[in-house]
Amino acid sequence: MFKGSKIYSIITGACPVCHNENMYKEKNPYRLKKIYDMYEACGHCGTKYKIEPSFFYGAMYVSYALGVAFAVATFIISYFFIGASKVTSFIAIIVVLTALMPVIMRLSRNIWINLFLNYDKEKDVNRNHENA
Repeated sequence: MFKGSKIYSIITGACPVCHNENMYKEKNPYRLKKIYDMYEACGHCGTKYKIEPSFFYGAMYVSYALGVAFAVATFIISYFFIGASKVTSFIAIIVVLTALMPVIMRLSRNIWINLFLNYDKEKDVNRNHENA
């Protein structure tokens, strides 16, 4: 449905250029030993994921922003909508951030690489014609 958009690549972890293969060797982010295991390049279009050494260090900034966004959302929902006390709301923030840590780490990497690489329909189409 969203294939060809950055949202598709960010949510699914698909190659940001062709959207045909997953960037991660293990799709489940909760397998913590393999959370950072990525392919070197896309097997479909050949795009290198590690554009330069330490490329994904920039994802730390995105991770921080996502963590703040989830924390604020959790506080607003628990304090204002559910009516929990401030202490309970802050405990909810800790629980939510701990539970979503692997997802936030993957999302931050996906967002970071999508800032630098764009979907290229031609790479997708050309590769499909070669395989036919």
